[in-house]
Amino acid sequence: QVPLVESGGGLVQYGGSLRLSCAASASSFSFRFYTMGWYRQAPGKQRELVATITGSGTTNYADSVKGRFTISRDNNQKMVYLQMNSLKPEDTAVYYCHVEGTDVSWGGGTQVTVSS
Repeated sequence: QVPLVESGGGLVQYGGSLRLSCAASASSFSFRFYTMGWYRQAPGKQRELVATITGSGTTNYADSVKGRFTISRDNNQKMVYLQMNSLKPEDTAVYYCHVEGTDVSWGGGTQVTVSS
């Protein structure tokens, strides 16, 4: 198993910024070979994909966050990040990172709340 630990969430005002971090620290995990994703789940809604990044750095974003969010990674530190700018109330959700294409267990997530 690969423990995934998300952090960096919080309460922010409309238009503010947050940077989320995800640590995938298992020593046996070949992090650099896997695509990583950030997902979010708002109350009463299904979990949705926000962004992905391949091991070599190719990124993909949901239309709702394009131009506002940036996903990045540090393969040496086994970390993946989500820089979120121009936040809106509809971005309020629990944010999770995930190892794409695997059955790695989901972490506990980090709560992001955007006030209007």
